[in-house]
Amino acid sequence: MASNKNNIKIHQHIKVVPPSSSSQTTTTTVPLTFFNIIWLRLHPVERIFFYALPNSQSSPSFFFQQIVPNLKSSLSLTLQHFLPLAGKIVWPSDSSKPFMQFNPNDNDNGVSLFIAESDADFNHVIGNSPHEASLSRSFIPNLESSHLCASVISLQITLFPSRGFSLGIAPHHAVFDGKSSSMFIKAWAYLCKKTIETGESPPLLPELEPLFNRDIIKDTTENNSVEILSKLFPAENGNERSLKIFPSEPKLEESVRATFKLTREDLDKIKQRVLSKWEIIDTNESKPKPATLSSFILTCAYSLVCFAKAIHEVEKEKEKFAFLFAVDCRARLEPPIPDNYFGNCISGHFIDKNPLDFIKEDGVFLVAKCIFEKIKMIKEKGVSEGNAFDVFDTLSSLNKEGYEILGVSGSNRFGLYENDFGYGRPEKVEIVAIDRGLSIGFGDSKDGNGGVEIGLVLKKHVMDLFSTLFLEGLQILSSNDESLLIYKLNIKKSIKTKQRNNRG
Repeated sequence: MASNKNNIKIHQHIKVVPPSSSSQTTTTTVPLTFFNIIWLRLHPVERIFFYALPNSQSSPSFFFQQIVPNLKSSLSLTLQHFLPLAGKIVWPSDSSKPFMQFNPNDNDNGVSLFIAESDADFNHVIGNSPHEASLSRSFIPNLESSHLCASVISLQITLFPSRGFSLGIAPHHAVFDGKSSSMFIKAWAYLCKKTIETGESPPLLPELEPLFNRDIIKDTTENNSVEILSKLFPAENGNERSLKIFPSEPKLEESVRATFKLTREDLDKIKQRVLSKWEIIDTNESKPKPATLSSFILTCAYSLVCFAKAIHEVEKEKEKFAFLFAVDCRARLEPPIPDNYFGNCISGHFIDKNPLDFIKEDGVFLVAKCIFEKIKMIKEKGVSEGNAFDVFDTLSSLNKEGYEILGVSGSNRFGLYENDFGYGRPEKVEIVAIDRGLSIGFGDSKDGNGGVEIGLVLKKHVMDLFSTLFLEGLQILSSNDESLLIYKLNIKKSIKTKQRNNRG
């Protein structure tokens, strides 16, 4: 079976199931909570892991006869611990709620796995420089869904002869958030590597054992799934029980994909500049500046301002921007739930700010301050299930008002570059799903020195401008020309001194 999509050849399509020796004989059913339901029909957050191989291991004969069997057998072993992933999402007519179900007697069970081969230039594919956005889509499988059922996860292993291979993952968003997705990959990589080294299947590390127990989530909405989906997707009136993923086509025409890096030193310089401006611009002494700022805040503020300014410069009429991001709710629920809880457990949040702040001269400071204050509020007040409705209502209103919605996908805390299947760490990890909207892919740095990577998909002329703004901004931060900043600080101190003297 072959495909002409970017010269990809599909050698095999199989369903991988847990080992037949598994003691599992009864059907496993896992309910979907409110946190799952709100993502039920949204597109998966696809990722690709690229691995380089020596010539001896990347020949087609060795790869298909040795490496692929190791990956398949260890995937089967991994599914022993993640049984629901080998089943489907279903919504029977006699059930008020959809759920995941694994039936060991169902011949249609299993994780869909494609084994493919590409003649693309491996170095070009994993390069950070702009290249055609459509290329990455070749290495990601489709996640099957229909009105009646949906696959939980789909995988694709692609060989680049004499160079390496990629592992593409398409996880259902109702089942996986970023933390769960990374846990599954880590478990698979761990079992594969250990099996290769010892010849035996080891026990899974305790922190990688998934917890599927939904009873620990306090579902105050009583999870009326039809009502929830009716509120979230009013245009689907009469079709609320459908499990078919909404069409959300990637924006690939004339678009390029590129990766940018912020080193630990870059982040420190951005932080110093933002905190310095905090003293100059923010005169509210009841809210002192923070002692530090997270990599997430600094990366989003710097990248999104460059993002917005590039879009605005090319399309002048686009000047109103908003930022939507997700937070992990595990530690923020009452009571908190364990870190190894497996399922989607995130909530979305907008930062409250002036829509023009992204393109102002002090945009990085303004955006960083707003993200900081929003996260601080979430930590103090926690998260609530009703927040999802507010987010969807806000999103709808902002779209009607002509806002460009900027987003972020991923985290630098997942340690995705640590996933070694026994053939070395990844050369590149890429979030493919950012090609569906205006989002940045956010992840840890390959070298593990505390830096971050930012992935983008943009029209080529917008990407060129983003690159200029991004790189020149870092050069300015590194120039050590702080004369203007010192001048402003001295003025600020002088004003405060006069105010204190007047009060005295």
